[in-house]
Amino acid sequence: MSGELISRSALELAGLYRSGETSPVEVARAVLDRVATLNPVLNCICHLDEETTLAMAGASERRFRDGQPLGLLDGVPATIKDLALVRGWPMLRGSRTVDPAGPWDEDSPATGRLREAGAVLIGKTTTPEFGWKGVTDSPLTGITRNPWNRDRTSGGSSGGAAAAAAGYMGPLHQGSDAAGSVRIPAAFCGVFGYKPTFGLVPNYPLPAHIGTLATVGPITRTASDTAAMLGVISRPDPRDFMAGPAPAMGGDFLAGLDKADRRSPYRL
Repeated sequence: MSGELISRSALELAGLYRSGETSPVEVARAVLDRVATLNPVLNCICHLDEETTLAMAGASERRFRDGQPLGLLDGVPATIKDLALVRGWPMLRGSRTVDPAGPWDEDSPATGRLREAGAVLIGKTTTPEFGWKGVTDSPLTGITRNPWNRDRTSGGSSGGAAAAAAGYMGPLHQGSDAAGSVRIPAAFCGVFGYKPTFGLVPNYPLPAHIGTLATVGPITRTASDTAAMLGVISRPDPRDFMAGPAPAMGGDFLAGLDKADRRSPYRL
């Protein structure tokens, strides 16, 4: 059953939660088991906090039990690239120069919007040091491997996110892209990645070395999941004064897709 659960898209999981066929806790446990099995080989997740993950999943399960889910992504597992803030988790940027002690007391905009939508945070994904290149290795975390051929790179700098997506370590993965850092690893790992127009997804803090080149975007296994995630993370955040207003379509990027679930043709 766990193998079937980890292969489900975010939108499929949403339907299963509503019908009661599975629960956010069951799915979170299945994803954590997958991480325990595959991450030692791929090295794509650099921070885990199972207690927090299962607490978030339990809160989501109670919302579904009470008939009050927060939306399409409630209970859906998600990872955050280690160039983005997560309250209570270190942001080390693949570098030994960052003090793990923090303080780590706020979420980045994308993390905050996912948290508000009820997504279950699984962990943080690897990046090259400060996200500066198109492959994913760093002095801190070592080499992230391609799930299809472990002698090959997963691309970068969101290589951890793309490898986690291809390895079924949850349906939703936050990446960031200045010069291909979502698009390169998505292509290398056979998943779906999207770099939004600058200002569509609020970003804070902006990386000092690339500034306005960088945008935050989703990496998933299906176009529908990418559209659903984009609808959440594109919601406004006052800390990014360069972000545009809320999308004219109200954040419903699924409206532009047909009913077919356009997923990657590649499967491990």
